[in-house]
Amino acid sequence: MRSLKDTQFSILELAPVRDDKSIQFSLHHALALAQKAELLGYRRLWLAEHHNMDGIASSATAVLLGYILANTHTLTVGSGGIMLPNHAPLLVAEQFGTLATLYPNRVELGLGRAPGTDQVTMRALRRGRQETEDQFPQDVLEILQYFKAPVPHQRIVATPGQNTHVPVWLLGSSLFSAQLAAKLGLPYSFASHFAPRMLDQAIKLYRENFEPSEYLDRPYVSMGVPTVVAQTDAEAEYLATSAYQRVLGLMRGQSLKLKAPVKTMEGLWSPAEKMSVDNFYAMAQIGSPETVKAGLEKLLEKYNVDEFIFTCDIYDTDKRIENFELLMNIKNS
Repeated sequence: MRSLKDTQFSILELAPVRDDKSIQFSLHHALALAQKAELLGYRRLWLAEHHNMDGIASSATAVLLGYILANTHTLTVGSGGIMLPNHAPLLVAEQFGTLATLYPNRVELGLGRAPGTDQVTMRALRRGRQETEDQFPQDVLEILQYFKAPVPHQRIVATPGQNTHVPVWLLGSSLFSAQLAAKLGLPYSFASHFAPRMLDQAIKLYRENFEPSEYLDRPYVSMGVPTVVAQTDAEAEYLATSAYQRVLGLMRGQSLKLKAPVKTMEGLWSPAEKMSVDNFYAMAQIGSPETVKAGLEKLLEKYNVDEFIFTCDIYDTDKRIENFELLMNIKNS
């Protein structure tokens, strides 16, 4: 069984927007976190694509990746993920091929099958296009080819993109992408940071059906884990109320901006809403370093994943960076 020391630690960043700060502040904080992640030795930092959400500033994912790449030196960065139904495969290949050409061996492309937004915004993103999620497998294959050397008589070539061999991941919260990742021999990341219900089933399906490929000779699984780590359990539970309020806003169709922590959630949510938030955060690790270490060891014992990719919705930016410092201390202890 793998130990925490042998497990890769990574970060999934959504550039959260605080209710009292500007979007520019959030983007600058995303860079500060990336620079800290580089110093701490995190394996990778990914940015997630979401649209029409006032509390998430990473919508122009490739643009923000360029900003982070330009101001870091060794950190591997990528998308977690690009929501492929929103984009033409050629444009994705050109964008990430450009990044990989400018910053060799530091860029990854995680691909998601969902639009990452509501129906109205989805139509705005796809204006004039008829692509659906059913085209996802073909679109993935198209992108993989764009990153390779062009074959004879290939009519469309990604420039930049060709010969960059950008590593591609598939992301998912259901069984579809797990099956496709297994078939194509690609690494797989499960979105258990917000949709943990099918985690166990998806991992088993992926591992049992994995076919070795030019990309991987064995399955590689990453799982999303929400975290709030502080010096004590009590402090962590207090800081976590910002995350609870954020999910509550998502469920109610309200603002997703990070709100200051509160002493108690009593009176802010109904019993049914509390249950829904608890289900959303079923994999969350909230507490002191000792508490979180024990929790991560239990997850590792149950799922034996290769990598944890952590999210964090702490209001105070210094405390948010401390969260990732404490996580790396847990790994190295």
